[in-house]
Amino acid sequence: MSTASTFKTIRFTIEDNVAFLVLDRPPVNIMTMEMMGELCEAIEAASRNKELHALVIKAAGKVFSGGVSVEDHMGDLAEPMIHLFHKIFHLLSGDLCPTIAIVEGAAIGGGCELVTFCDIVYASDKAKIGQPEINLGLFPPVSAVVFPYITGLNRTMELMLTGKTLNAQQAYEYGFFNKVAPAESMDTEVSELLEGLKKKSPLALRLTKKAVREAMSAGFSSSIEKVEQIYLKELIVSEDSQEGLRAFVEKRPPVWKNV
Repeated sequence: MSTASTFKTIRFTIEDNVAFLVLDRPPVNIMTMEMMGELCEAIEAASRNKELHALVIKAAGKVFSGGVSVEDHMGDLAEPMIHLFHKIFHLLSGDLCPTIAIVEGAAIGGGCELVTFCDIVYASDKAKIGQPEINLGLFPPVSAVVFPYITGLNRTMELMLTGKTLNAQQAYEYGFFNKVAPAESMDTEVSELLEGLKKKSPLALRLTKKAVREAMSAGFSSSIEKVEQIYLKELIVSEDSQEGLRAFVEKRPPVWKNV
């Protein structure tokens, strides 16, 4: 049995008690507020289905996601954007089946945050991740909270302060990817993972995930609120953050004033 829902920027289907959520906004799946709203709607639909063994999140095209729309960071859009974006992660950490990210290209900025927040991450050998926000005078709030759980404090600082990009093998070694495989064998690897999960009790899967996320969520929920305040009340209102965003849009080097 399969079901499908109609969206503009994503595809959402359920097949054999596995939900598939596909980012589908070519060419590089930039996450606009419209896409964020649709992602929330799809994840909420998955959370209502207690028969699911897994929610697979992947992307159409050669790029998983180039991140959140830069324009949505500017002016009065910044605060509603960040709250809507973070709603995705509150939903992913809620009463939901296990989430599996499949990365077959670059997952940058908000795309990296979405990937690394999932419970299991499979990646092709062509995948790469990075948080380049520092180059725009910004930082990624979700990664500021979650990365230390995954890769430790020093590596988190390295990634966020330098904006460096990790290739697939580096991301695996840092703990962001569970498995790296050749692109041509990715479908087989994912199918084997899903077949194993389908043999498990959906209730046990959901409650196991809930138990682990519950232990983390107390830290995530309180921490993300504090990080949001730093981002919205101190950083995004600064001249440097606005200069970094304008420079990106205008395709020129930023001129920092340190204010």
